[in-house]
Amino acid sequence: KELKAALTKRDSFPWVKIKDRQNGYFYYRSRLYPLGSLDIFLRRRKFKLTDDRTKKVNLIKGLPAHKGLVRGAVKIVYNRNEIGKVRKNDILVAPMTTPWYLPAMKKAAAFVTDEGGIICHAAIIARELKKPCIIGTKTATKVFKDGDLVEVDANKGIVRLVETKARGVRKLKS
Repeated sequence: KELKAALTKRDSFPWVKIKDRQNGYFYYRSRLYPLGSLDIFLRRRKFKLTDDRTKKVNLIKGLPAHKGLVRGAVKIVYNRNEIGKVRKNDILVAPMTTPWYLPAMKKAAAFVTDEGGIICHAAIIARELKKPCIIGTKTATKVFKDGDLVEVDANKGIVRLVETKARGVRKLKS
């Protein structure tokens, strides 16, 4: 209610009072929607988000948080409601991680995030679990899709698309 009031200019923006900042919201045609429902919203309206900066990109770079080299299927997780789709040895790709992501992070072979620095949640957990992790890629969730086979080279800070819609997963090196 507070965010809606702020967007309709009935109130000043109540930064301190917003309760659910973690998942976020999006605004479309004078209505406010929870960000977790964006995929459903887009499918129902047959909309497709595109970003010219990420077209035909097969390789992205970021900051290595913990070294390693693995190959696996991408599972993009935008919020805690989606952590159940991560299976053993998948590559968890997210805008950022929070403690809610821990069950998925234990299953994943590696983590890749759009945001974060060397002391962010994903980096700390990667070091604790000794799993390859690349943070601060800015575009990982836009470039890759669920099921893409990628190679995470956290020694060099590179994530490379191997093939789209992957089925097999295997560990290359530690």
